[in-house]
Amino acid sequence: MIQLVANLLKLLNSEAEPAQISLAICLSMVLGFTPLFSLHNLVILFAVCVIRVNLSAFLLGWGVFSGMAWLLDPLFHGLGKQVLTLPALNGTWTALYNISLFRLARFNNTVVMGSLITSLALFVPLFLVLNRLILAYRDHLLAWVDKSRVMQFFKASKIYAAYKALA
Repeated sequence: MIQLVANLLKLLNSEAEPAQISLAICLSMVLGFTPLFSLHNLVILFAVCVIRVNLSAFLLGWGVFSGMAWLLDPLFHGLGKQVLTLPALNGTWTALYNISLFRLARFNNTVVMGSLITSLALFVPLFLVLNRLILAYRDHLLAWVDKSRVMQFFKASKIYAAYKALA
């Protein structure tokens, strides 16, 4: 747990763009909320490989959101069941299920449908909130820590000089 917090702080203090970190966490939310063996998860993994996102943030977020998904599965099931049983969409779901590509996507599964709808609905708001939080952290809290006497003392030590030489 301490290593996880240390990695998160290291990531937030890095020179990575806030948008890269935010996008990585948002993509990991989609991958973590939905069941792993779904067609759209292959698209997400391809996007992570092609788009410039922070891989550490993606892996960290994937673990966190996978744990959250385990707790939220009953909610995902309920939402997916409501969407899949809407009489107005019955013909649409039947037509899509008759296409083999959509059958591989497993959209007929209530948990897959509910978790995908939830993660797509939260994608943009989470991206915007994370961007603001990362910028606020770097502008206010990080600046305050760098100006503190403890940090000034630590930066003057030989340990910090050795750390900077290795980094």
